[in-house]
Amino acid sequence: MDKPIKINSIEEIKSKLSEIEDKGKKSRITRFIVSALSSIPWVGGFIGASSALHAEKEQGKINDLQKLWIEEHQRKIEELAHTIFQIIDKLELSGIDAKERMETEEYLTLVKRGFKEWDNSETTEKKEYIRKLLTNACATNLSTDDMIRLFIEWIRTYHETHFLVIKEIYKNRGITRGQIWRKISQSQPSENSVEADLYKLLIRDLSTGGIIRQHRETDYYGNFIKKTPAKRVSKTGAATYKSAFDDIEQYELTEMGQRFVHYTMEDVVTQIDG
Repeated sequence: MDKPIKINSIEEIKSKLSEIEDKGKKSRITRFIVSALSSIPWVGGFIGASSALHAEKEQGKINDLQKLWIEEHQRKIEELAHTIFQIIDKLELSGIDAKERMETEEYLTLVKRGFKEWDNSETTEKKEYIRKLLTNACATNLSTDDMIRLFIEWIRTYHETHFLVIKEIYKNRGITRGQIWRKISQSQPSENSVEADLYKLLIRDLSTGGIIRQHRETDYYGNFIKKTPAKRVSKTGAATYKSAFDDIEQYELTEMGQRFVHYTMEDVVTQIDG
């Protein structure tokens, strides 16, 4: 005998809402949930298919393909509901400013955009970045909504390997490309290998994207100090090009890169370093 298909996640959401007595809180949470669900195309189809399946069961007929579709999307909607309430629970504990922010059209627009990308994300890691970003985007005002939209775009654009590089630079300011590589890989490929080409591409992507840069000294006012040009060596120079795994030039996150890490890789932003 087939196990009964669970189709009660939407009902559980409705049940949670019905238990809330405070009208303001209920309205606030309802608007958040509606914004999140409305950005995901298959949610409406899931609700309709679930209702149709009930009717077919009563008639003693079940479409196997429909059943499989519902089983797959049941898992997805449970994950979606869990993420939604993770954010809501955090924000309900974040104070009056966060609660007021939850009801603004500007924030709800970010919620729609964020959950659309959450649904398109193929990894748990990216979905976690979106969850933390939407939480922090409401709980603090350290970044503008335009910057939050940029962060969502970065999550969409960059690969998990990019994020490994970002994390290592965040944890070790002034780290070299060679040091980064040795932390994220056990091999030491040749300079003309695919791995070296890919690694150079990762660094170039993050540099041109404004997330990382070569370390620069600043003066008291925050102005970048120009490096003193190295004296030219009159004798024959090196016979090879600079290594993809160079151990001389140091890297750091840009200010935007630091903020991106704070917003997407920490549960609640409290302050921005330096």
